[in-house]
Amino acid sequence: MTDRLKPGDPAPDFTLPTDDGGTLSLSGLRGRKVILYAYPAAMTPGCTKQACDFRDSLVSLQAASYEVVGISPDKPAKLAKFRDRDAITFPLVSDEDKAVLTAYGAFGEKQMYGRTVTGVIRSTFVVDEDGKIEQAFYNVRATGHVAKLRRDLGLD
Repeated sequence: MTDRLKPGDPAPDFTLPTDDGGTLSLSGLRGRKVILYAYPAAMTPGCTKQACDFRDSLVSLQAASYEVVGISPDKPAKLAKFRDRDAITFPLVSDEDKAVLTAYGAFGEKQMYGRTVTGVIRSTFVVDEDGKIEQAFYNVRATGHVAKLRRDLGLD
C-alpha cells in the first residue's frame, strides 16, 4: 500500500508537462492555495464529470483564492484533446511515469468491481500557501465530490 499524505505533511513538489505544451511546477504556485486532484484517465465518463464539476466551480474556487490542477498519467496530447472537448479551463498535468501520483499516495492497489487492481486512486489534495497538505481525500467519488469539497472548504 502506498503511503498516504496527512494534513501538515509537505506536498511533494513536481514539475510536469501540461495540456498546453508547457510545464507546471507546484513550487511555482507557492503563496496560493492549490486543489490538486488525481484522476485515472481523461475522456472517460467519471473523469469527465469530475473535470466538468471543477470547471463549473472554478470561478467561485478562484474567488476563494484556490487554483485547481488536474493530474493523470495521460500523455499531454490526450490532455489537450480532453481540455478542448470539454472546455476545461484549468491546467491538466501529465504524470506518465506515475512518480508524482505515487508520491501523493494516489497510485497503488485499489478495489474496482470487486477485484484488487493497481491504478490511479481518485484523490484530491488541498495544498496551503506554504506548500503543506491542508487536506487529503482518497477514494473520492467522481460524481458529487466537488460539491462535498466546496462544503468541506466552507464555500457553500
